[in-house]
Amino acid sequence: MIDLEKKLLEVNPSLADKPGSNLFFKTIRHLFREKEINRFIAENQHLVGFAFLDKVLQHFNFTYQATAKSYDNIPAEGRVIIVANHPIGSLDGLALLKMVRSVRHDVKVVANELLSQIKPLESLLLPVEVMSGKAAFRVQLKSMIQVLENEQALIIFPAGEVSRVKPNGVRDGKWKTGFLKLARRTGSPVLPVFVNAKNSALFYSMSTIYKPLGTAMLVHEMFNKENKQLNIHVGKPIPVSELISSDLPDKRIAKLVKKQLYRLSGKNKLPLFNTIQTIVHPARRKALKTALYQAPLLGETDDGKKIFLYDYAADSPVIHEIGRLRELSFRSVEEGTGNSIDIDKYDSYYRHLVLWDDNDLEIVGAYRIGECAKIINDKGVAGLYSSTLFRFEEAFTDHLPEAIELGRSFVQPRYWGKRSLDYLWFGIGAYLRHNPNIKYLFGPLSLSQAYSRQPTELILSFYNLQFSAKQRMASAMKPFELTPQVLAIADEDFSGEYKTSFKRLNKKLKHYGVKVPTLYKQYSEICKPGGCQFIAFNIDAEFNYCIDSLILVDLEQMKEKRKKRYLGDISNENKNIEEKKTA
Repeated sequence: MIDLEKKLLEVNPSLADKPGSNLFFKTIRHLFREKEINRFIAENQHLVGFAFLDKVLQHFNFTYQATAKSYDNIPAEGRVIIVANHPIGSLDGLALLKMVRSVRHDVKVVANELLSQIKPLESLLLPVEVMSGKAAFRVQLKSMIQVLENEQALIIFPAGEVSRVKPNGVRDGKWKTGFLKLARRTGSPVLPVFVNAKNSALFYSMSTIYKPLGTAMLVHEMFNKENKQLNIHVGKPIPVSELISSDLPDKRIAKLVKKQLYRLSGKNKLPLFNTIQTIVHPARRKALKTALYQAPLLGETDDGKKIFLYDYAADSPVIHEIGRLRELSFRSVEEGTGNSIDIDKYDSYYRHLVLWDDNDLEIVGAYRIGECAKIINDKGVAGLYSSTLFRFEEAFTDHLPEAIELGRSFVQPRYWGKRSLDYLWFGIGAYLRHNPNIKYLFGPLSLSQAYSRQPTELILSFYNLQFSAKQRMASAMKPFELTPQVLAIADEDFSGEYKTSFKRLNKKLKHYGVKVPTLYKQYSEICKPGGCQFIAFNIDAEFNYCIDSLILVDLEQMKEKRKKRYLGDISNENKNIEEKKTA
């Protein structure tokens, strides 16, 4: 329940001793409709969270309108800071919370301490102690960081108060810069949202005469919003890299983000910051499972995850989800296409190795497989994805009839560190058991531009030296050139025995806080010496300027231990897979 007198006395105990205090508190309770609000809370105390929020909006018959594009711009998962203007001071925040909830349930809003007294809403709010005058941002910073590090969405009204009339219309006052510090600290993109609404002319008149009087009228304004509707415009996310790279002071950056937000109300107005496309929303779980279960089951892991070989189908929820998770996973390591979904023309005739978690109804990860003999027969060598990155020599194309191209591999972030990449290799092994004619694997291994120049060169020079091609086999369309200085370091430190040289590489990389990418290590260590070749290095402008390393793996040179692990049975249960499917 709301107790305004108690709250005001906590902030300023001397009010109790002042003449006319009883009349003052009575007036405050009347202005804020304390009795009416508490009666509503009591009547609906069985409701909490979003159920209570819905009841509030139903009580006022207060609705919002937004375009399909605005819904699409709300990220369905992952950390994000949503910044919005605050035109009416109460119901706008609840309406925005409801809209975001329609896309994702893991959302909270930073709210003033008074609103936080409404216990049924407590689970949705992060209170800020505006009335106490404390350094609210510092006090609440820890809980805000926790929300974002849990990959949730956080709504912030940077003005910290309701909008007032300005010469250019109803506008927020100066924005506080805390959201910028929060974005940088947590690596969160900023999503601007413009709420198109306004209070009454009386409110703005009173605010102009005496600002606290306008504030006292906010509850009255809430009650006169019955049967009203506001419009919500959601922009595209501003990546945190834009905020980190700017040389402007934070006050100026906040002002520009605010300006970009208000531009959402107009047409064809260019943004002031570069934005990224929001990743498409997930496919429906039931449709995803139904479609996937039509595909051949290659195997099952010892913890029950299933490995399917899926072929493209138009409007397939599986292809949609693979493309969504690719972009999500690659962006997490500063790669990706920058598009809302990572799907290209090759997906329609390549095959897809999919690792499926039947408990959580999630695609854990996937590999794209190009069956070279078939592709070359239908489309020529130009039909291979790698041919867009590298020019193949005859010494390379001679291998293609007995090869498969692997690429676009990913494990979605929530499964990182859980053997998922290892499981995908079991899937590759299962595929190879069904296709014993395949003798070679090849494809581009990406190295994120998140690695700075020096560690990038150290890694590539190491693999160029330890696993160099036996002859000229291909050249890069846009070569990544290793500098003479790093080549000299490589000659001195990386030209010896593999394990010793690898330890030296790791020691150097430790100074930069990075490690060798898992796939680089996995491919290179799967074979005996000479079985894996790093052929050329290409700068991929279409994939956020990552470096692609073209590799070729000779399966006949696969180490016996790895061959037994990946080409043998996945688990004892796999002997009964067909029986399980028909049971």
